[in-house]
Amino acid sequence: MALKKAGGNWVQGDRFFDRETDLEVLKERAADGTHTLLSAPRRIGKTSLVRELLRLLNEEGNFETAFVDLEDANDPADAIAEIGLHSKGIQSAWSRFKDVFANVGERIEELAVHDVRLTLRAGLNAGNWRRKGDAILEALAGADRPVVLAIDEISILVNRLLKGPDHRITAERKHTADEFLSWLRKNALAYQGRISIILSGSVSLEPILQQAGLSAHANHLSPYHLKPWSEETAVACLDELAAAYAIELPLEVRRDMCRRLGCCVPHHVQRYFDALHNHLRGQGRTNASLEDADTVYLRDMLGVPGQMDLEHYENRLRLVLGVAGYAVALEILTEAAINAGRISDEAIARYMTLPAMQSAPKDEGAVSVTEVMHVLLHDFDLEQSNGGYTFVSNLLRDWWRTRYGRHFVPVAERGLKWERKL
Repeated sequence: MALKKAGGNWVQGDRFFDRETDLEVLKERAADGTHTLLSAPRRIGKTSLVRELLRLLNEEGNFETAFVDLEDANDPADAIAEIGLHSKGIQSAWSRFKDVFANVGERIEELAVHDVRLTLRAGLNAGNWRRKGDAILEALAGADRPVVLAIDEISILVNRLLKGPDHRITAERKHTADEFLSWLRKNALAYQGRISIILSGSVSLEPILQQAGLSAHANHLSPYHLKPWSEETAVACLDELAAAYAIELPLEVRRDMCRRLGCCVPHHVQRYFDALHNHLRGQGRTNASLEDADTVYLRDMLGVPGQMDLEHYENRLRLVLGVAGYAVALEILTEAAINAGRISDEAIARYMTLPAMQSAPKDEGAVSVTEVMHVLLHDFDLEQSNGGYTFVSNLLRDWWRTRYGRHFVPVAERGLKWERKL
């Protein structure tokens, strides 16, 4: 079947491309009962990979599977309700734990998904979520077949538990996050071999845990880094898409598209093709040139149509770093962007000495330059190079330069009384 353009946030089946090696590795981990912490740059396709893995495991029939998204969860009780809701399809487990919720009643099988969520959540509170969560995972461990439990956006929930809306890590919030992570770790170890857990998120979990001194909660997880597509894979994907939509896309144009992106993030490759396809269709043509690729990159990828992706990056940075930390990250990324994608160690050291970086106390949500760099490296915005740091993605570099670089003043050119203007 011809490859089709990806139209949503994740893809599977005949829209899923490549990743055979990654799928095999994760299958082996499931068979071994390994708990995995999946990390990758944003938009790389973590969710698509995990959903495709679960689909294949279901087809093969050796595992039960459940996919849980915690992006909208606000507390541990919400998380337990989501795990319960999305485990409902595992009948041999559902029949064991549904009676734990006294408010469920006999009509639970007839309720719509939204109503099941509300019903389960109504039976959970701060005093009983651990006990009822234990019952759910005990039931999953007793299912007819081993269970692969994929929990997405756990980092978003943990960040929310730790920092709240004002982005301050308090003792009470740290206790709540610690309690939830301890519960998850305890059950993961207790049922290893019967439940294999895959944790993932659109931001990295490790720097969030490190900020709170809770890194030990990840030591039962085996890290797995999902890399961007190689240029060869991205070129092959563009070739298949071109064939599916009857477009003449020469090899030199496909390679030029990959060169412009720099880092072949699957979502960006797909977006670039979609923009090129629409451009050609608008002109009544089917043959693409280097000039077309250049026009589409500057007009669509860097222009208004591409700003939604940039806003996704920015929102995730604000979520993890807060307002103060985001301002620091924005300056560092913009400085790198206007300097051919690179920021030196000397510039980073200068940022650390700016008065504005030292004015807000930690208990008011301040984030140090060191913490910001830790997040940027973990989330693959930057990578270390000789004597500094460079953008992983040319597209992200060009986005930042286009949007923020016009009036930016490099740190080395600022006077002592300079104030942040971004």
